[in-house]
Amino acid sequence: MEFFNKLNDAIALNQSLLVVALDPNPEIMGNWKQDDATATIIERLETWLSFVITETQELVCAYRPTLGFYEALGSAGLDLLTRILGKIPAHIPLILDAKHGDLNTSTVFAKAIFEDWKVDAVTLNPFAGLDQSAPFLVYPDRGVFILCHTSNPGAIALQNYPTAESPFYLQVVKEVQTWGTPEQLYLEVGTNDAEVIKKIRLAAPERTILLRSIWSENKANLKDILRAGLNKLGIGLLVPVPQDLLIEDNIFDQVSLLKNEINQIRDQVIEIDSSCDLWTPDVCFLESHPHQSLILQLYDIGCLLFGEYVQASGATFSYYIDLRKIISNPQIFHQVLQAYAEILRTLSFDRIAGIPYGSLPTATGLSLLLHYPMIYPRKEVKAHGTRRLIEGHYEAGETVVIVDDILITGKSAIEGAGKLESSGLKIKDIVVLIDHEEGVKERIKAEGYNAYSVLTISEITETLYSSGRINQEQYNHLKEAK
Repeated sequence: MEFFNKLNDAIALNQSLLVVALDPNPEIMGNWKQDDATATIIERLETWLSFVITETQELVCAYRPTLGFYEALGSAGLDLLTRILGKIPAHIPLILDAKHGDLNTSTVFAKAIFEDWKVDAVTLNPFAGLDQSAPFLVYPDRGVFILCHTSNPGAIALQNYPTAESPFYLQVVKEVQTWGTPEQLYLEVGTNDAEVIKKIRLAAPERTILLRSIWSENKANLKDILRAGLNKLGIGLLVPVPQDLLIEDNIFDQVSLLKNEINQIRDQVIEIDSSCDLWTPDVCFLESHPHQSLILQLYDIGCLLFGEYVQASGATFSYYIDLRKIISNPQIFHQVLQAYAEILRTLSFDRIAGIPYGSLPTATGLSLLLHYPMIYPRKEVKAHGTRRLIEGHYEAGETVVIVDDILITGKSAIEGAGKLESSGLKIKDIVVLIDHEEGVKERIKAEGYNAYSVLTISEITETLYSSGRINQEQYNHLKEAK
């Protein structure tokens, strides 16, 4: 089951947003009473963590073991982790707190935790960029939590740079949303400052946020934190259980009280925000394009910009198409995926390949929607690590359909196809959202591939002009560029 669905099923089943950290911390465990004084430290930790799981499995939506605590115990600690993972009920998702940040080992580490350990999601640092996170995102049925804010006092100088009004942590939030869909990519936030959480929620309204470090000696203002972070459906937030509750003999009762307190606040949020903002068309056409509403929405959210823009090809256009905003608008992103899917369902293939990096979220969404495995060719082969040209599992001889965002020259799609073919894969078809025209499909055909597009720049131009979205001058710019 995909992590997104598994998480939401657990939230609904247990009516809970609580997450329990399964950390073998001897300092915390030392305050928990155990009968067997002769047991080894590993045995005592296992007994305690097993008790925590037993007492909380009906009260939480996820478990989050921290890899570092197990590594600190050596090989015996990693063996303990394997046993603890086996004790977690299959229907409750597992988020491995790893904060992995090593480009050299990303691919093999992703394979180890997702394929061997069967972990549902992982936490990562963002500072190595998408290159480091991409090997984890190639697993479309798993989750990736990107750290964007920490409660560590020493991080303030970096997180709030250059100003508190325009802090670096918000830039991280905005950037990482382009890496994956809301169903796959999530945020991790460490703070008990409700204003910070509010800013992050405003910047990422569709993302689920895993909270950290919200509890203090005075017990943080839980109501303010929840109201700042919950979405209008009363979800979108994962709340940690305080560590001191995990050493109580009556864990079940204590966690139940916390769960009920959170749910009361959730009900208040839902009551206050019991409306849903939906985009609706405001024009009527005598002759409408089949994707008329999609075209208008792409314009309305700012995917089409006018000015002087240098394209990746080096050409200068009087407009720029920025499709990265789509994935932060679920209603529109769903329509985009369905439009791609209409074309893909007519084709024959074994796997879907996204072209880095703009089309990776779309390829991930299509992989989940159509139930086809996903791979992608790297932009460049690293001189370290596994030096893989293709990320993801595949077999030589399989047929792969390429998904890209826009065709201007076709260079990126053709280069991607070449990399895939050099690894023994067969490429017949390339599918994009927008075709810039100017004969690019014919050039792709000459390279031996079929090109398909959901929209053409001509169709977009005529629809926007007919609707009054663009004026005559803008219309002429678009027509001339084509």
